[in-house]
Amino acid sequence: MELSQLLIEKKDGIALLTINSPKTLNALNSKMLGELECALYELELDAEVKVVILTGAGKAFVAGADIKEMAQMSAMEGQQFSRKGQRLMLFIDQMTKPVIAAVNGYALGGGLELALACDFIYACVESKFGFPEVTLGVMPGFGGTQNLARRIGAAKANELIFTGKMIDAAKAEGWGIVNELFAAEELMDKAFKTAMQIASVASLAIGYAKDAIVHGLDMTREDGFRYEAALFGVLFASEDQKEGMGAFVEKRKAVFKGE
Repeated sequence: MELSQLLIEKKDGIALLTINSPKTLNALNSKMLGELECALYELELDAEVKVVILTGAGKAFVAGADIKEMAQMSAMEGQQFSRKGQRLMLFIDQMTKPVIAAVNGYALGGGLELALACDFIYACVESKFGFPEVTLGVMPGFGGTQNLARRIGAAKANELIFTGKMIDAAKAEGWGIVNELFAAEELMDKAFKTAMQIASVASLAIGYAKDAIVHGLDMTREDGFRYEAALFGVLFASEDQKEGMGAFVEKRKAVFKGE
C-alpha cells in the first residue's frame, strides 16, 4: 500500500512514524487507518527497528476521526468502521516492539484512542485531550471505552466520555493518561532519548514483558503470575539472556541481537 498520508524515518533502531495530513488535523479516515496498520505491520517485521515513536504533523496529534466520512454511514458501515479502528488498536497491543505516542497537540476522539493504544504517552504542555463523540450523537468506537477505563479507572473515564469535554495536558497527566509533559520544543528530543534507552537493551525481553503486561491485565493475578513465569523461563533459552548475564559477570557492555 502506498503510504500517502504517513512519513517514516528510521535511525539507530528507532522509527519515527508521522501522521502527515495537517490540513485535516490528521483526522482518521478509512484510508488513514489502513495506512497506519500497513506501516506498523512493516515496522514490526523490520529487524532493524526496536522502537516506534508515533506523532502528528502540524498542531495536532490526531484531532479525531473523519466526521465528513462518518456522517453518511449506515449502522452496518459504522460498525465496520469501528471494527477497522479497533483492529489497528489491537495490533499495536500485539506488536512486540514498544510504541511511544508523542502527542504534539490535539488528541481527540479517535486520536486519543490511538494514543491510548500506544505503550505510553509523552505530550507537550499545550496538548488537549478528550472524547467529544457524545456531542456528535455517537460514542468512542476505536476501543476508547475499554482502554481509558483500564488506564484511569471507570469513574474518570465516565466523566471524560459522558461530558464530551476537553481537558488540558496538566489534567491528563494528573489523571494518568499521560506519562510526562514537556515543552513543545523538547517533546521529540525527550521521546527519542527514551526510545534510544529502550533500543539499547534486549528487544526480545521487552517484547515478552509487553506480552505479559498486555495479556496479564485480562487475567486473574494468579494466572498473570503463571504467565509471567512461563515467559521468564523461555527467555533463559535465548542468546540475549546468555549475553546479558555474561556481560554483567564479565563487567562489559552487553551486545544484544534479539535472539
